[in-house]
Amino acid sequence: MLAVRSCATLAEAAGLLSGDRQAVLLGGGTLVMRDVNEGRLTEGTLLRVTDPAFRRIEAGGARIEIGAGVTMGQILASRELAFLHAPARAIGGPAVRNMASVGGNLFAPAPYGDFTVALLALDAQVVVQAGFGSGRATPLEELLASRDRASPGLVTAIQFSRPANPGDFHFRKISRVKPKGLSLLSIAAHLPLAGGRVSQARVAYGAMAPTPIRARGVERTLEGKALDAAAIAAAQQAALEGCRPATDAIASEWYRREVLPVHLGRLLAGQPR
Repeated sequence: MLAVRSCATLAEAAGLLSGDRQAVLLGGGTLVMRDVNEGRLTEGTLLRVTDPAFRRIEAGGARIEIGAGVTMGQILASRELAFLHAPARAIGGPAVRNMASVGGNLFAPAPYGDFTVALLALDAQVVVQAGFGSGRATPLEELLASRDRASPGLVTAIQFSRPANPGDFHFRKISRVKPKGLSLLSIAAHLPLAGGRVSQARVAYGAMAPTPIRARGVERTLEGKALDAAAIAAAQQAALEGCRPATDAIASEWYRREVLPVHLGRLLAGQPR
């Protein structure tokens, strides 16, 4: 039998999650309630967090912090987060975006999780609170690498640096059904330029592995290069390094591997899909 419990503070929720293996955080509910409605989750306690900090956006400075309970609708309503509107808009339709949370997206299985791809390209950190102690910042990439093996605790917030030039951040989702079909794949890239050359490139993929991944081969190829045709062609050659796409109802592994370099090249060249 399922019970629902409200937690007034993040510490209370983190403590309950740490002490009860059958406790599950209920954020926007787009993942958890599907499991409830389809009979995969029938026992335990669903935890609701009413702490205002869970849904707070602090985006006025160079360092941005987004509460894990912030919805995609809140992201779209924030002018200060305009550079994240494209990935937020890629999440379902309006009804889903008003429920789906940033924290929940971190745990969405492939081919979902498009907003997490954007956060990975921004080199984000997640604040994880285990037990009643204080939160600890952990690289998002580290959380993704272990998320399917062990419970990390309660993710309370996501932090990252604001891009100095929003035009250096790029995102696109490739799907068969527009505007809200599931991802065939998604790509996010943060490509700051210094003296006309790429400096500290960050590129991430969605649906090209069991979790969103960094495209490290592409990053190495682009680093220190002008973003010209030769650099883009070299990046396309390195595009598939580390990829382990699945075959699912949306596309085969073969097809994803075939089209990724094409869409990466178009993104880097600023071309339409």
